[in-house]
Amino acid sequence: MINGKIDLRSDTVTVPTEEMRKAMYEAVVGDDVYGDDQTVNELEALAAEIMGKEAGLFVPSGVMSNQLALFTHVNRGEEVILPDNCHIVAHEAGAAAIIAGAQLRTVQNVGGEMPLDIIEKYIRKDPDDIHQPKTALITYENADSDGQVRSLEYMKNVRELADKYHLPIHLDGARIFNAATVLGVEAKEIAQYADSVSVCLSKGLCAPVGSVLVGSKEFIAIARRKRKIIGGGMRQVGILAAAGKIALNVMSKRLQEDHDNAKYMAEALCGVKGLEVYKERQQINMVFFRLKDYPLSSAELVDYMAKHDVIINGEDNGIMRFATHKYVTREEIDKVVDLMKQV
Repeated sequence: MINGKIDLRSDTVTVPTEEMRKAMYEAVVGDDVYGDDQTVNELEALAAEIMGKEAGLFVPSGVMSNQLALFTHVNRGEEVILPDNCHIVAHEAGAAAIIAGAQLRTVQNVGGEMPLDIIEKYIRKDPDDIHQPKTALITYENADSDGQVRSLEYMKNVRELADKYHLPIHLDGARIFNAATVLGVEAKEIAQYADSVSVCLSKGLCAPVGSVLVGSKEFIAIARRKRKIIGGGMRQVGILAAAGKIALNVMSKRLQEDHDNAKYMAEALCGVKGLEVYKERQQINMVFFRLKDYPLSSAELVDYMAKHDVIINGEDNGIMRFATHKYVTREEIDKVVDLMKQV
């Protein structure tokens, strides 16, 4: 519960823990644009180490992290191959066209993955053809906002395909620790198949702000300059980075609880008449369902729950999503399910 309400909209609604608040208060800070903020430097080094990369760059948001990756990997007019419903396409306000000047060539997700044969088909193979844009990057998510996790074998296959055509890969790893929890591996086992990785600190990890972009030293040096270009240069931001360190060191290790609670919720929602629960999509901390023969519409359900101090989002393309996180207990899940049964 957060501020007296059960908030199931997303795992982005988590608030800093007491340990984070104390660390933020005591953080040693400096001017990060000058490279003087000790706490930021420690966070960047920590994220790079965890992901098995050479360097990291602290940024205000996941959108900035993804867009910096595109801005660094891709020249204007070049093409990016990516899933048609991924965050960069659906939830970043067209930033790829505005910032990197990139053309997006989308591939339909099939079971949460871009088919390898379609990826290869879409790669522009003739660099001398003046009519075609140049393929510059492949990018995808793990885990994604549809609650799906890519297997290590799939990632290895995409890596081999990218290497065949000398293309870099950017991984939107906003929820990479959720994926690592499902796969039972360290995050670096996932990150090894990408040249750059975006890691969100505020999606389920309770940090108030920020993501870290990791990659090679050369890549991060260029991204650092481009962060300044788009207004991401920050000053005494170690106050925020202090929470980020705890997010990586502590909060990333408790995600199994959220996954177990989501599974518990999915099972419980199956007992609510009028719902169609997509149990096969319940891999991480998200539960997806459809109002099939339910007495209320999506908008009416949002209003009904709000009157009982439960905050939810409405449907998106006919599908509703509940997200569990540190501040959602099983008792609160029971309350939500009971409320839905009482309609």
